[in-house]
Amino acid sequence: MTNPIFFGDPEQVAAAVPGAVFSLTGPEARHAVAVKRLAPGEDVDIVDGGGLRLRGTVRSADPSLLEVEVREVETEPAAGQELILVQALAKGDRDEQAIEAATELGVDTVIPWQSERSIVRWRAEKAAKGRAKWQAVVTSAAKQSRRSRLPQVLDVTDSKALPARLAGVDLVLVLHEEADAPFAQAVESIRRGQAAGSADAGNPVSIAVVVGPEGGISPAELDALRAAGATAVRLGPHVLRSSSAGPAALVLLNHLLGRWS
Repeated sequence: MTNPIFFGDPEQVAAAVPGAVFSLTGPEARHAVAVKRLAPGEDVDIVDGGGLRLRGTVRSADPSLLEVEVREVETEPAAGQELILVQALAKGDRDEQAIEAATELGVDTVIPWQSERSIVRWRAEKAAKGRAKWQAVVTSAAKQSRRSRLPQVLDVTDSKALPARLAGVDLVLVLHEEADAPFAQAVESIRRGQAAGSADAGNPVSIAVVVGPEGGISPAELDALRAAGATAVRLGPHVLRSSSAGPAALVLLNHLLGRWS
């Protein structure tokens, strides 16, 4: 069984060496001791959220301080692709379900989207609270899936600003039930390029998946995204909920790009 993970201060994680004792404090220490019930002698990983992982053994456990004797220090390389999920705000916590599953499936960046047909609205101070809540969901999912790299939730964007926000992304895939292009066909050019060695971890290929709300993406939104270079694609013969469309696309990307091989 893999070790539970907790997020440590990046500077402190970077300074740790084998044989040293790492001190985890604050909410992460309380979660480790009060919720996970970690005790001396148990193995645990401490990560910085950017790919650095400390493997060690709990030396002492207190809700205010977890001391870990560091056994190994590992730097986990980034994947050759940056996966971005543009998730429309949706009712019934379906948007949160989507980003939780997306994190478990390897998404790197999440962009909340205030689409024209979104029933949920993030205005003024609610935008900051909404982003913080999404980041908490993503952080919890990253810990559950033992990820050393923590996906980032960016500021909410509206439909007018979305095309510019996605400028520079190598491939933008808009999930749409009326699209003609199959999802796998649209990814083929990226896959061939990576197979030929045109991308590397220092300059990863970026792929964004755009998911609309319950009412779907409006014709005007689709036209604007297409004009900016996006490709409308279909996942299959059935219409998926806003909570499942993004995760389904990420599963396919992981397979098509060889990330799970």
